[in-house]
Amino acid sequence: MKKTIADVLVEALLNAGIHRIYGIVGDSLNAVLDSIRKSGKIEWIHVRHEEVAAFAAGADAQVSGSIAVCAGSSGPGNMHLINGLYDCHRNRVPVLAIAAHIPSDEIGSEYFQATHPEYLFQECSHYCEVITTAKQMPRSLTMAMQTAVARSGVSVIVLPGDVAGLEAADLPVPEHVYHAPHPVVHPSEPELAKLAEYLNQDKKITLLCGAGCAGAREPLLELCDRLKSPMVIALRGKEYLEYDNPYSVGLTGLIGYSSGYHAMMDCDVLLMLGTDFPYRQFFPEDATVLQVDIQTSHLGRRTKLDYGVCGDIKATIQALLPYLTAEHSDKHLRKSVKHYTKVREDLDELAVGKPGKKPIHPQYLTKVISDTAAENAIFTCDVGTPTVWAARYIQMSRNRRLLGSFNHGTMANALPQAIGAQVADPGRQVISLSGDGGLAMLMGDLLTLKQHNLPVKVVVFNNGALSFVELEMKAAGFLESGTELVNPNFAMVAQAMGIEGIRVEDPAELEGAMERALQHNGPVLIDAVVNRQELSLPPKINIKQAEGFTLWMMKAVLNGRGDELIELAKTNLLR
Repeated sequence: MKKTIADVLVEALLNAGIHRIYGIVGDSLNAVLDSIRKSGKIEWIHVRHEEVAAFAAGADAQVSGSIAVCAGSSGPGNMHLINGLYDCHRNRVPVLAIAAHIPSDEIGSEYFQATHPEYLFQECSHYCEVITTAKQMPRSLTMAMQTAVARSGVSVIVLPGDVAGLEAADLPVPEHVYHAPHPVVHPSEPELAKLAEYLNQDKKITLLCGAGCAGAREPLLELCDRLKSPMVIALRGKEYLEYDNPYSVGLTGLIGYSSGYHAMMDCDVLLMLGTDFPYRQFFPEDATVLQVDIQTSHLGRRTKLDYGVCGDIKATIQALLPYLTAEHSDKHLRKSVKHYTKVREDLDELAVGKPGKKPIHPQYLTKVISDTAAENAIFTCDVGTPTVWAARYIQMSRNRRLLGSFNHGTMANALPQAIGAQVADPGRQVISLSGDGGLAMLMGDLLTLKQHNLPVKVVVFNNGALSFVELEMKAAGFLESGTELVNPNFAMVAQAMGIEGIRVEDPAELEGAMERALQHNGPVLIDAVVNRQELSLPPKINIKQAEGFTLWMMKAVLNGRGDELIELAKTNLLR
């Protein structure tokens, strides 16, 4: 029997080291699924929503360090991939999406489920092409995978169902996809000398470091020591830089610390390294700003830039260090670290749980998760308050990971990313910090945990509201509206799905529940009832936000909701 295009696709995927595909079957994928079945070497990870397939593939790629694959059937099936693919693309992880299409002879006829996926996926991919003839394969697929790997993003192959079943052309299938390490890139000698000119002045220098600093930890610490600089960490850099770091002064931005904010605002020179930190209001207005990034398109797009260079962070720092000859005062560093120490103490004082004191403070819940989790655990966190609490209370180590939708900022990412992380590393502890709103959005994929026996531990921050949205409303002076969630007992829902479910309302029960969950050999959901009125304030409150909050309080009283002010005070002031 001769090979089909689908057979060639599967062979090329196997040669690229791919052994699993996340997706949902559909008739336009029949030929592909049949080739997968015949090969016996690729696992089909059956999810309950294609959006979950894309999120899971992205997390798989982040954990495995290799390209991952998801698939969707024609029309609505592959359109469901799009939100997860946006997240993968913005997280800069290599993912291939197979978007099945309607029969090729019906394209352009307004056929059942007709869309134009070659246009739909253009904004969230580096490569998006339609396969229409046998001679395009496997070349187009190889280019798609190579592009995803080389550019660290999404590629999409659009494959009509009938074309997938056609006889393949007699063309060689590549034996591999080129997964070579990135070349070493650092600025030229004149550029390094000019960068050093700025840094050799005895001025207050602060570093702002992001995910681009992965792998550069030791040179960064040496740079901080040489410059006597505090290090402010962007959220995506937390997992690489926070642990055992005497120069760290915390995060900045909407979920950061006042110490990180002031370390940047009080400096004379801000050196941005491997970060595309987006919030312009948190950059100093008068400081000299320097930037190093491997992506030259990132230079100067967030704040005014005095000097920027292109380079890998580790290679650039190593090349730069010999040019740094000046001695620096450590006054700015000592002041910033002292401030951070006080902020850290204040934050830890909020992470307490008193027996019988209901509901549970989310800070305490997160601290218990962090304290009981394995040294190499992978954490995923939903957008909103779970991300805030994870940023402030999940303690990183050399082997821990923290995944989230930190650039795309979508709801419901935590459970799907936990699925992909667990599939990629079955022996590792994976914990999802899920918001009640986020979990409810894609709750059907708890069944994926059961079906594939994935021992993910899902912790639900159940406060009965979209609480981060409520905080935004309060800060803007609006009475919260449309944010209340009427939730089920999530533990009972999990039990109905055949998953271990634990409901916790009393802080006294929390540590035992978490230990029991982590020891269980299978998926567990902990439904933790947490305080709705907990404020997760940014490090800087501007006048407009203060005015908005005051306006909200006045409106609450005038609208007969003064009891909310009392609860707010009890939660945040009277502790």
